Amino acid sequence: MSRIALRAFAVLLLIGVAVVAWLAWPAQPIAVPPATVAADLRDPNTIERGRYLSVLGNCQACHTPRGGEPFAGGYALPTPFGTVYGSNLTPSESGLGPWSADDFWRAMHHGQGPDGRWLNPAFPYNNTTQVTREDSDALYAYFRSLPPVDAPVPPHDIRWPYNTQLALKAWRTLYFKAGPEEPPTSAARAPEMLRGAYLVNGLGHCSACHVPRDALGGQGDMLGLSGGLIPMQRWYAPSLLDPAEAGLQDWSVDEIVALFKDGRARDALVSGPMAEVVQHSTQHWAPADLRAMASYLQQLPKPPASRSEKPPAADSRALSVGGKRYEQHCAQCHGNQGEGITSQGTTAYPALAGNRAVTMASPANLVQIVLNGGFGPATEGHPRPFGMPPFVLQLNDQELADVLTYVRTQWGNQAPPVSALDVQQLRGPLGR
Repeated sequence: MSRIALRAFAVLLLIGVAVVAWLAWPAQPIAVPPATVAADLRDPNTIERGRYLSVLGNCQACHTPRGGEPFAGGYALPTPFGTVYGSNLTPSESGLGPWSADDFWRAMHHGQGPDGRWLNPAFPYNNTTQVTREDSDALYAYFRSLPPVDAPVPPHDIRWPYNTQLALKAWRTLYFKAGPEEPPTSAARAPEMLRGAYLVNGLGHCSACHVPRDALGGQGDMLGLSGGLIPMQRWYAPSLLDPAEAGLQDWSVDEIVALFKDGRARDALVSGPMAEVVQHSTQHWAPADLRAMASYLQQLPKPPASRSEKPPAADSRALSVGGKRYEQHCAQCHGNQGEGITSQGTTAYPALAGNRAVTMASPANLVQIVLNGGFGPATEGHPRPFGMPPFVLQLNDQELADVLTYVRTQWGNQAPPVSALDVQQLRGPLGR
C-alpha cells in the first residue's frame, strides 16, 4: 500500500472513530428554557384543555392496553425491530410522578427522557416537537390530575443494536429536527390554515402512519403525507396528496369534516386503523378544529401527474374463478355490477366500481378487509354502521387473489391483478 493510501486510510479511520465516539457519548438532558407563561397545573380550565388535547392526539390508544387502566401504559406496539411498550402517563412512581413539566416538555419537544436517554421513535416525537409549550403544559396538567396507577411497564423488547442509545442517536441524526419553540405565524396564511397544519403535523401526528419509511423506519421528510405501508399491521396508509388514493383536494370542506366526524361521507367509509382514529379521536374534535384540519388537507399540493401505464391484464382463469367467488360471497352486498347498496339515501355497502380503495396500486387494504372484516366506527352521526364479515377461514390465498383480481379489473376499474404470493405476504405468519 502506498504512503498516500495509508494516510487516506488513517484519516478515514480517525473520522470513523470520532463519529462512533460522538454517537456513543452519553447524552445529557437538554436544557429547557422556562415557559414564557407559567401554567397553573391545578386550574380546572387548564386540565380540561389538556384532556381535549389528549383526544386530539389520541394518546390513550398507545398508552392503554386492552382492558387496562386508562393511560397506565403497557400497550404492546410491534415494530420491525421488536416490541415497544407505551409508557405510564399517570402520576405514579412508575409513571409521570417523578417528572416535572420541564421533563415532559423535553420528551415532547426533544424526544429525550429526564435522565438524558433518547426515546424510541415509536413515540412520534417528530410530530410532538411541533406542539407548543403551552399545550405541553396543559397535557402534563391533565395527566397529573389522573388517578395514579402504579403499573410498571415492561422494558422494550428491541433487538440489538436497535436497542442501544448509539443507534437511537444515529437515527435522530438522520431523521429528527426539533420544531420551533414558539407557534408559527404567517400573515400570508389564515389562522384556520395554520391551526390545521398544527393539528395534522403536531398532535394529530398523521404522518406517523402516512409517511413511507425506509429499512431503518425513517424518511427524509418525516412530516410527509405521501402514503406508506404501516409496519407490522400490513395496512397501507394511503397518500393524502394523491386524489387517486386518499387526497381530498376535490372534496368540499363539509364533506371532509363529515368523513372525520361520522366515519363516512359521499361514497367513502373509513375502516381498519383509520376507523379506530375516528372512533377514539376525530369524532370528538371541536367543530372549529375539524374544519381547520379539513381546510388544510384540502389545499395540500397534488403530486405531479405521472405517465400511467396500462396495468397487466389478468389471466382468464383468475377472472372466471374470481367472478364466481364474487357472485357467491360479495354480490349480495356490493351489487352484481359493483354498484353498492344505499340505505336512507346514504351508503350502506360501498360501491366497488370506481372505488379508489379498490384501484390503488397496493392491494394491502383490500386483502386485510376481506381477510379480517371491514368495520366502520360507531359515531354520533352513524351509530350503527354496517360491517363486512371476515373471510379468513373461507378463502385461501389463491381464492382471495382471484376474487380481488376480478374486483380490480371489472366495471371500468383498471388496477393490477393480485397474486397468491401478494396475499400470503400480506396475510402474515398467522394466516393459513
